Amino acid sequence: MHLLIVDDHPLFREALASTLALAYPEAVLHEADGIAEACAALERERAIELVLLDLTMQGVQGFDGLVSIRARFARVPILVVSGLDDPRIMREAIHHGAAGFVPKAVDKATLTRAIADVLAGGLSLPPALAGATDPSDRPSLAERVARLTPQQMRVLGMIRQGKLNKQIAHALQVGDSTVKAHVTEILRKLEVGSRTQIVIQTAGLDFDHIQARS
Repeated sequence: MHLLIVDDHPLFREALASTLALAYPEAVLHEADGIAEACAALERERAIELVLLDLTMQGVQGFDGLVSIRARFARVPILVVSGLDDPRIMREAIHHGAAGFVPKAVDKATLTRAIADVLAGGLSLPPALAGATDPSDRPSLAERVARLTPQQMRVLGMIRQGKLNKQIAHALQVGDSTVKAHVTEILRKLEVGSRTQIVIQTAGLDFDHIQARS
């Protein structure tokens, strides 16, 4: 497993690397102190499976760093590890393509669980932050489903039928990694944490109506 830590604070990079080395002794850790260096590492090291990204770095405005990495390396999930713990920032990070958000103050167990969830294709959100968001700011489930691309809608339909990634890949004649990327995007866009939640929450939706509107 290859992980990339992107943070412009050397002491935090060192602390996070030490935590990851203990939790994942077999992992190969890469470090970058900015977005340009991170992109160079991702270009050079194709084996990197996850980026752990700080949002607030020198020379980076808002979510520009997150968006830049996502645009160039769409299949590599990004877990934001930030000193910011505002629920609105967390939700915006997810909207801009992050696969998870972890405040820097969390304990090792919470961090490693978040990493495991994201590597498994899930979406990782701190429960306290997720519960603190204002429901009125959140699009309805139907609106979130309408964000999906046609191919993601096909994948969603097969998930709802209980099909596994390999079965979906065979049906669509694509690779397993492509299906995994679609599932990750579906989880992110629907703002749910697992395939089970997808099935439960979409059970009562009128998909014909949603597709006609979109």
